Amino acid sequence: MIRKISLKILKGILFFAGFVILYFLTGFVLSRITIEEESFAPDEIDVYILTNGVHSDIVVPAMTNQENWFSKIGFLKTSIDTTKYKYLAFGWGDKGFYLNTPSWSELKVSTALKATIGVSGTAIHATYYRDMIENESCKKIEISKEQYGRLIEYIQSSFELDKEGNFIKIETKANNGNLDAFYEAKGRYNLFNTCNSWTNKSLKCSGQKACLWTAFQQPIFEKY
Repeated sequence: MIRKISLKILKGILFFAGFVILYFLTGFVLSRITIEEESFAPDEIDVYILTNGVHSDIVVPAMTNQENWFSKIGFLKTSIDTTKYKYLAFGWGDKGFYLNTPSWSELKVSTALKATIGVSGTAIHATYYRDMIENESCKKIEISKEQYGRLIEYIQSSFELDKEGNFIKIETKANNGNLDAFYEAKGRYNLFNTCNSWTNKSLKCSGQKACLWTAFQQPIFEKY
């Protein structure tokens, strides 16, 4: 009996180890396959990709003739001069991570497990910035107005909407300050559809260089 149990445990460990190896190997291969940017288009809009080393955001102008994000993401206090905030960053991810995990040291096993199998729902983190500084963690990408239009549609389609068609703000104390907020999002986060996968798809839909698939931020930034 003990021997049978030991064999089952060993098989389980080997299966898990094999899955992890296959996951990272597949991720490595697919992330190295580049979806090339579209043929030349006039460079009219500056967008950015931004990372904290683990999670990535797509950053767009807060207001252009094509989209006034202040009208949809309007959480800034009335005392703040919104004209000083030129950019708005969007990040999509697991709601449990966003709202219940202020730091990696506070990550709960239950939160990680729910995120892995995609049962806790998702949220969008929106953050206003005065300006963007280009460095290893922040890369500028110049796109056309037509490409930006597609990016706008992609971002908007990721939000859950109320009956009036408005984005649904999440009331939480997980905010970092007065310049960010969380919103209900569509989709399920899991091992194969991560926050970085979402950012990678945003680049694909707007005709920019991207990975065939990636779960991590590093392969995206290596292309820029």
